[in-house]
Amino acid sequence: MTTYWQILGLIAPVLAIIGVGMLSRRYGLLKKEADVSLMKLVVDLFFPCLIFEAIMGNEAMTQSANILPPALMGAGTILLGYLFGFWVGKGLGFSQGKGLRTFAFSVGIYNYGYIPIPLVEDLFGKEALGVLFVHNMGAMVVIWTVGVLILAGTSSREGLRKLINAPNISIILAISLNGMGVADYIPDFVHSITKPLGACAVPVALLLVGATLESYFGKIREVFDWKICTGATLLRLGLLPLIFLFLTKYLPLSEELKMVMVIESAMPAGIFPLVIARHYGGQPMMAAQVIISTTLMGLVIIPMWIEFGIWFIGL
Repeated sequence: MTTYWQILGLIAPVLAIIGVGMLSRRYGLLKKEADVSLMKLVVDLFFPCLIFEAIMGNEAMTQSANILPPALMGAGTILLGYLFGFWVGKGLGFSQGKGLRTFAFSVGIYNYGYIPIPLVEDLFGKEALGVLFVHNMGAMVVIWTVGVLILAGTSSREGLRKLINAPNISIILAISLNGMGVADYIPDFVHSITKPLGACAVPVALLLVGATLESYFGKIREVFDWKICTGATLLRLGLLPLIFLFLTKYLPLSEELKMVMVIESAMPAGIFPLVIARHYGGQPMMAAQVIISTTLMGLVIIPMWIEFGIWFIGL
């Protein structure tokens, strides 16, 4: 059985790379001017290559149970997070115009990509990794539609346009080609290019996450607001994981999707709310408080939930 310390050993390097990103920004190794171009490389090149390698030749991705259900679980769990975020936010005294929307939006979105990708691959292998990407596509649909509507209180038309992006196109294309049996005819030369490029996706993305968060650690007193940090941690790393695991255990899901959900249930808040809050008129500092507090606490709590989830689900 996978133990707490084994899982912690997988998580620690991921969080350490985020820390390296923070130090790189602080000491001038990673300039702000490079953020946009590096993110374009991650989103438009590295991640499509990683998705291609995870899905092509993946037998699990030829099963219908690993196509629509993962996307629905990704969308549904984000919606649940929003609902509970509003409920807890109101209980903490937030109201519209005074942080409620940003709190619900930030705590409702878990880190469905950067941290889970290496964990799913290391613990469960390529089959589950392909399912993870389909799950994440469903999550993105809700984030860029319902989420934008929650945060901005306006039309989500702009968010819908953002769904047409390189990773989503790569997922759909790779699933289609894999289902047609094209994977067997792809020359090794192609994999010799896409595999190393895909391997760059997570490390570079984590460095950028750390660099983005670095400026907020300079405002330490503002970042650690006890009400926001405690409420976000209890919800994101307490109540929601329990709900997600019960759904995973009792819904008729494939084994690969259950593997993905065990990892996703344990995740802290995602980094995207910080970026989106800036763009759509939310409160970036509150988003940063939710992200930083749940990520720091996650170093201790995430392995507990994953170990419990593996036992509870029976993986």
